[in-house]
Amino acid sequence: MKNTFGNNVTITLFGESHGKAIGCVLDGIAPGVTIDEDFIKNQLSLRRPVGKISTPRSEEDKFQILSGVFQGKTTGTPIAIVIPNEDTHSKDYDKVSSVARPGHADFTAEAKYHGFQDFRGGGHFSGRITAALVAGGAVAAMALKAKGIEIGTHIAEIGGIKDDDFGDLVKDIKSLNQKEFAVLNDSRGEEIKEKILKVRAEGDSIGGILETAIVGLPAGVGEPWFDSVESMLSHALFSIPAVKGVEFGLGFGFATLKGSEANDVFYCKDGKVLTKTNNNGGINGGITNGMPLIFRAVIKPTPTISLEQQTVDYKTLENAVIEGKGRHDPCIVHRARVVVDSVTALCLLDMLTGRFGTDWVVK
Repeated sequence: MKNTFGNNVTITLFGESHGKAIGCVLDGIAPGVTIDEDFIKNQLSLRRPVGKISTPRSEEDKFQILSGVFQGKTTGTPIAIVIPNEDTHSKDYDKVSSVARPGHADFTAEAKYHGFQDFRGGGHFSGRITAALVAGGAVAAMALKAKGIEIGTHIAEIGGIKDDDFGDLVKDIKSLNQKEFAVLNDSRGEEIKEKILKVRAEGDSIGGILETAIVGLPAGVGEPWFDSVESMLSHALFSIPAVKGVEFGLGFGFATLKGSEANDVFYCKDGKVLTKTNNNGGINGGITNGMPLIFRAVIKPTPTISLEQQTVDYKTLENAVIEGKGRHDPCIVHRARVVVDSVTALCLLDMLTGRFGTDWVVK
């Protein structure tokens, strides 16, 4: 099982949903990056459950930095962060240990690990592991912030209810990063919450779309083919449980346009090369062009639902019926937004380090 992402700055994940702890190891971070533990704590709080629109499982995520940070600065050596699991109900999974939950990784984990996997709560495949991603991503985000690079994500759509489009990106990103429920239009956010509660009352779940913007990126980052900005970010984003689609700029919207409509026209202003539109989402030829980087990610509905579903017992090879019990989210979109921010920060820091060198973030 490969649990490491990155070429220059890497993150390795460890732990299981109902094990003693989860965590990550970051390597390649430059020495001298200022670490604000309150910022890490706040990022983790954005991933935690929010009232009745989320799972009842409540973890405090009391993280501990074991190495790589001394007197508030990174040392340049591996940073190990551990987060204990405290609110586990493992008995919820005892009776269905070999019954595949539709949409989950239960069967594929069995096929790959031959029954040695930890099945409780999805084990290493659980969304619980994203807490470690958020902790590691917070370190990367702090390094990027020091260079004027900011990342923000909003809930673009859930159940057909759409949020407002991005406007003033710098202002919008700052606002979103201070919100528990990341929408640009708060009244529309209340409509979305009501939709989630309605779906939950039906015993079902629902998915949605997250839209992310990054400002402050320099032009010239990325490679023309296999390590393009799109391919590297997509690699990272598809590693998040439930992400099933990613598009950059207009994405599939390009299919209905002519070249004259789709092209971003260049112009110069104050000694900088800019584009009048940003249909390509800040990327040309796999390389950043200095405009804001824009992408969207589709989050599928939570697989575990309270409704009865047909499935199989993969130990007895018999057909079975399963009804989701225990604790699960009717929607994970609002919790996933900070996970998207985190993997984006990790991926971009990796690419920027490869382009400008390890010490670039502290120069």
